[in-house]
Amino acid sequence: MSEGKHIEQMLIQLGKDYYEKNLREKKSYDFNVSDEANALLNDFENTPHAFVLAALMDRQVPAERAWELPAKVKNLLGTFNILDLEKYSPDDYKKLFNENKLHRYNDTMADVFFKGVHRIMDVYDGDATKIWSDNPRSEDLVSRFGKFHGAGQKISTMAANILVRDFFVPVQDYKAIDVSADVHVCRVMKRTGLVETENRDEAIEKARKIYPEFPGIIDYPLWKIGKDICRPQNPNCADCPLKDSCIKNI
Repeated sequence: MSEGKHIEQMLIQLGKDYYEKNLREKKSYDFNVSDEANALLNDFENTPHAFVLAALMDRQVPAERAWELPAKVKNLLGTFNILDLEKYSPDDYKKLFNENKLHRYNDTMADVFFKGVHRIMDVYDGDATKIWSDNPRSEDLVSRFGKFHGAGQKISTMAANILVRDFFVPVQDYKAIDVSADVHVCRVMKRTGLVETENRDEAIEKARKIYPEFPGIIDYPLWKIGKDICRPQNPNCADCPLKDSCIKNI
């Protein structure tokens, strides 16, 4: 088996192992944020919109900052009830975001937050679980996230993948759940020789070829390796599970 094929098989197995471990343990998903924020994000019975709105915030900031944001909004407003969130105007949210420096791009993301709240109210009757609770095709699930203002390919596939992989939301198939081609994923794919550049489209297409029935199965191991081991500078190759087959194209 070639080194490239060996890495592909290792990534698939790492992705499956991660899913199966989650399935056995069935713990609340750890977003690597405060206990308060984790509780809010995991409470699909009362605040499923927290998950959706946090996912929309996951852009141009560290992931932890984005996923902590709903808890910060809750503390600042004294509520996270979707009916209460709907009452605030775009200017209210811009003021809230700017005064408290909730995001790197406060005006832009305040607008994304406002429009996210209203889409959940207008399209899903205030119940964000209706985005995923009807056993959708993976294509439809990703598309529903993609219709939120500010949600591109990365956010849409990331949200769908977390729901399927970590919350075990049932879907009819997995073929439309791609890798979320962020800097970590693209960097690892290039350094291992799976792709020639760090181009997002190239990474997505390669993942589809590696595992067509569920391209996103390799997303978590790629992201985890890129974030913790295969850093932009001074990668810790000694601790990488792919070290024996990686061409180390650094």
